[in-house]
Amino acid sequence: MCRSIKTLRPPVTPEATEDDVRAAALQYVRKVSGFHAPAAHNRAVFDAAVDAVAEATARLMDGLVVRGAK
Repeated sequence: MCRSIKTLRPPVTPEATEDDVRAAALQYVRKVSGFHAPAAHNRAVFDAAVDAVAEATARLMDGLVVRGAK
C-alpha cells in the first residue's frame, strides 16, 4: 500500500521536514479515500483528515526511539 510514501524515521530520513510529514499524510488520505482530489463538498473533511494524519505522524516521529541513532 502507498508505495509513494517514504520512510520518515532516522536513519532512513535523518531530517524529515514538516513538508515530508504533510506529503506522507496527503498520500495516505488519498489512498484510503480513493480520491486524488476530492469534490468541493468533500474538501473540508479531506483536509481535516490530512491534518489529523500529519499530526499523528509528527507525534509518532517525535516519540520514536531509534537504537543506534546519534
